[in-house]
Amino acid sequence: MITPQLLVLWDIDHTLLQSRGVGREMYVRAVPAAFGRPFVDLADVTGRTEPDIIAETLELHGMEPTATNVARLAEALTAAYEAARAELAERGRVLPGARETLAVLAEDSVIHQGVLTGNLRSVAHVKLETFGLARYLDLDASAYGGDHHVRAELVHIARQRAAERTGVLFDRTHTVLVGDTPRDVEAAHAAGVRVVAVATGRSSTAELRAAGAVDVLDDLTDSGLVHRLLIAPDR
Repeated sequence: MITPQLLVLWDIDHTLLQSRGVGREMYVRAVPAAFGRPFVDLADVTGRTEPDIIAETLELHGMEPTATNVARLAEALTAAYEAARAELAERGRVLPGARETLAVLAEDSVIHQGVLTGNLRSVAHVKLETFGLARYLDLDASAYGGDHHVRAELVHIARQRAAERTGVLFDRTHTVLVGDTPRDVEAAHAAGVRVVAVATGRSSTAELRAAGAVDVLDDLTDSGLVHRLLIAPDR
């Protein structure tokens, strides 16, 4: 049995998949369900953790982001996603090449794949299970928005969980974060790990490079290229 040597942590939204408006709709449903008042507006979600989004969204509704209120909205949000699996599957999509790339990497025994996402754990699981991507990822060797509000800290949490799962201490040079926003790039740099940026979200290749990403791809359609780029320093 070959021991994994490289930990690859995937962002979810706009890196692996798009919900195409379903994410906002879940808040439209969750706010009334949690508090009995109409939805007003949603905080900016790009590259942020869900607890931050929830807290600001509560403020936009004139409510204090207390631990109790955050928990209530998080619970309602999870319930909304669970009830909308079929709708998510119909409206959303896996981004071009994402499934194939995950499958190629899953065949390489030196690579261990997890996720690093601002989503709540429960929401992340719904999204990945709905589109059949969970099979390629170790969702217990991962980090989620509910684990810490600072994205760079999520990298440390994921590395620790991966070590507990595999018995391998993935150092910073053997950990790669793949994401689509400048915040992903900044988090990787702050945590001292490698980053591969993909311009499949709102940020262009130029914007991702300006944020400090050296390795930037237009998309994930060339799974062989992604594979080579990830393992290049190791082979």
